[in-house]
Amino acid sequence: MRELKVTPIRNGTVIDHLPAGSALGICQVLGIPRPGSASTVSVVMNVPSDAMGHKDIIKVEDRDLHEDAQQQLAVMAPNATVNTIRDYHVSEKRTPEAPETVKNLAACPNPGCITNDEEPVSSEFDVHRNGDGYELSCAFCVERIEDPIELVG
Repeated sequence: MRELKVTPIRNGTVIDHLPAGSALGICQVLGIPRPGSASTVSVVMNVPSDAMGHKDIIKVEDRDLHEDAQQQLAVMAPNATVNTIRDYHVSEKRTPEAPETVKNLAACPNPGCITNDEEPVSSEFDVHRNGDGYELSCAFCVERIEDPIELVG
């Protein structure tokens, strides 16, 4: 059995229980790392997991994940946990809740949608529970997205 070693972080955020293969896309959506930031970001992909088979993990030094980013995360990865790290220890562990609507998560897949036109309209999706995950519908054209993680995959 191999042992996976990732350097602990002193302060920051660990996002755990992400679907395998989704970490890079989730980083992009959440703006990790921030432009010009000197904080270390560790992305660990395809980690063996008893509960999930395989999972991804994102560790971000010196950054807390704000509520709106946690809500976007919940839509893409409903089983994700967000751990706040202080002095090398977990000070808070949360399972983010999805909002009723989410803005600017991704572009609407309908090429005829007003949000994909040259109009200054941002994307907005209504969030609906779908089994263990969520389904999105565009607030403008009602195009449905059955698995939001596909938006970032």
